[in-house]
Amino acid sequence: MFKNGKLFLPPPRDGSDFKELFKRLAAAGAGRPLGKDGFPAGPWTPELLAEAISQIDSNRIGVDLRTVQLWFQENEKGISTANIRWLARVFGCDDPVATSEWQMELSAAQSRLSTKRREWKRAGSSVAQEIPDTALAASFDDDTASPAELKRDTDAKGPRRRFSLARKSEAFFSHGSPLNLPASVFAGVTALGFLSYITGIHSVTYGRADGVVKQVGFLWTANWTFVFMVFLPLFFAFVTELVTFWKDEGRPKLVAQGDNMESDDAWARRVEASSYSYWAVFLVCLMFAGLFQWIGVCLIPLMQGGGNYATDWGSLAIVRPEVISVPEAVVFTGLSYLYMCLCFYLFFVGLILLYTVIHDLWRIGEAASNRPEVDYQHELNEASLRVMRAIFRCTVLGVLIAIAMKVQSAYLTSRGENIVAWLVGDMSSAFHGRNDVSAGISYRRPTHYSSLLIAISTCVVFLDGSIRLGVERRFCMPLWRMSAIVALLVAGYLLIDAFAGFSILLGIGVLLAIYSLFDPGFGRWRASELGNNQSVS
Repeated sequence: MFKNGKLFLPPPRDGSDFKELFKRLAAAGAGRPLGKDGFPAGPWTPELLAEAISQIDSNRIGVDLRTVQLWFQENEKGISTANIRWLARVFGCDDPVATSEWQMELSAAQSRLSTKRREWKRAGSSVAQEIPDTALAASFDDDTASPAELKRDTDAKGPRRRFSLARKSEAFFSHGSPLNLPASVFAGVTALGFLSYITGIHSVTYGRADGVVKQVGFLWTANWTFVFMVFLPLFFAFVTELVTFWKDEGRPKLVAQGDNMESDDAWARRVEASSYSYWAVFLVCLMFAGLFQWIGVCLIPLMQGGGNYATDWGSLAIVRPEVISVPEAVVFTGLSYLYMCLCFYLFFVGLILLYTVIHDLWRIGEAASNRPEVDYQHELNEASLRVMRAIFRCTVLGVLIAIAMKVQSAYLTSRGENIVAWLVGDMSSAFHGRNDVSAGISYRRPTHYSSLLIAISTCVVFLDGSIRLGVERRFCMPLWRMSAIVALLVAGYLLIDAFAGFSILLGIGVLLAIYSLFDPGFGRWRASELGNNQSVS
């Protein structure tokens, strides 16, 4: 029978499960266009079927080839509700009545497969409890391959997955406990703090040539204590929370109606699409921010006895050799820079993942524009709101990291005795009309450039999220509040050490930013802003 120039087979209604039914239909080529000779074009292949489903006009998301391959394989995997709809369109040859009949038949077949799968699991559990380990081992000697042989066979059937830096990096944020990554970063800087105590550079001063005695101890540096003990762990915690929510809860609910397997495949494809970005960031962080910067800022000055950089704990051996020797300083700075470049690689991985979540949610929202259901739109709005809140928090923390780095770099070239006294002196100078605190010595300050890269990268992600997810009226007020805080922080960052009293503006921005981490909207948001009567926090 033919419909719309395609081979049509009516639903058999013979009680087959999905695997049995799909195998027969794929072999017969049901739904395939007729050849030029008027005969069926042949059976379906995974590639042809995935292409046919993706070409359906109303299916803007498409279907993953790996998902279609699972339908063809002998396994326990079934089909999601969303894909039943598209597969029914193919088998129904785009005929509304036939498509409806096939949708009911495929749904029933999937239900029968689910029932069988539960029975198999119950039977397997009971058999496993009854058979002791020795009997199970003996069974492999009869007519079943050993576990090692089974593994080799499995590897032979499918291609071995190559190493993927993108997947490995994403796993830091989505696998295991959400506490793992923040705790690891905190533990690393804690270990460096103990080493600084052992070497004696935790709190130490030196006299500069202009007579200023400056505090340059490791534990007095804002870009190591605040950044790695507070801001980075919090940043990783927020990114981990968002990625875990989106991957395990938000995305399956919006796309695959709870089919986590299919949603995970699509998410993995999104992550893998940014593979070149991960490699580029890895090479820049490891080679330039890590190795080359350590050689230029620490190693060469330590070997040559000086350089055009402000003295800090890393080069203290040049001016205070009685506190720490050059070999000790080389080892300590090497470990510190290695730790730093790995942490900042993970920081940029977090930004890439934030962008991936934004782009993924935006595409789902675009594809769902033809779904006017109130419940679905409400779930989409709630997911968008939660994503924007997390991105805002991460943006605030990213700019705070840049501020801490630039403040420390500016302090080293100033006339302040320690960073606290320098900031307090700058505040008082604004009221007394003095500007002597900022009158320092000119040095090369590579940290200024590094902090600028971090600030720009973080703000670009926030801007992208605001444009893609927050342009509609439902986010108007929360988005303006978020943007105002980010703008104030960026202004404070750019004006560091630019005029007497810069620390006043900076302090106001930092206080508001810290408060916004707890309450991004400065007040409980009502879901009436989203078009319904439920409250959203």
